[in-house]
Amino acid sequence: MNWSEYSPQEEMLKAEDTEQELDQALYQGDSGELSLDARRVLVQLLAGPSLDGQRHSKLWPILIRDEALIRSRLSELFLQLVIDRDLQVAFTRQAETGDLEAPRLLRRANLTFLDSILLLHLRQRLTQAETHGDRAVVSTDEIIEFLGVYEQAGSTDRALFEKRIHASIEKIKKHSILRKIRSSEDRFEISPTLKLLFSAAEIQALTRIYHDMRAPEASSEQDDEMQSGEDKE
Repeated sequence: MNWSEYSPQEEMLKAEDTEQELDQALYQGDSGELSLDARRVLVQLLAGPSLDGQRHSKLWPILIRDEALIRSRLSELFLQLVIDRDLQVAFTRQAETGDLEAPRLLRRANLTFLDSILLLHLRQRLTQAETHGDRAVVSTDEIIEFLGVYEQAGSTDRALFEKRIHASIEKIKKHSILRKIRSSEDRFEISPTLKLLFSAAEIQALTRIYHDMRAPEASSEQDDEMQSGEDKE
């Protein structure tokens, strides 16, 4: 007669395993396997926009230590972990799944025309600063001056245009690409995260597009100067 499926020794081992699982649980009903620190890293990556060694000095070494495990958890959500160890920056992006129809967890940021131009300008400034070994710093006035050349010809509402520029700046700040310098109200440091968002080929392509958009305006200014010279003659 089979009185029990388990021997007394097996019952004791099972009880010990259950007790160990309860000790590892972080809260009642917790069935997770990651440590508390690793879970914090995972939450920061999912909350976004990034995790970097400067702002998250305690989480960065945990990410490096548990990279394989965290990559595995993100892969289950169709997400890819991007890490730059030199810059100490990490973020997630939607995995390229090919023909597989996978649900999208991350939302694409809707960028306006001014948003795109501003990002390109900041990316170029970041490259220039790194070439000279300097911090990449920009001011609000500099951004307004740079974007001013893209104001629609004949526009008479300068205040509205500058309002749109400030909205673009706030959007970029929200994604932690621009960080306000503590000692200044209108100067920002460009995050190295931006370096990972645009490849060299993408920068060249965007630069050509925006240069061509400015070309008609420059040509018009040259025509005005030539016409002015002819009038003087």
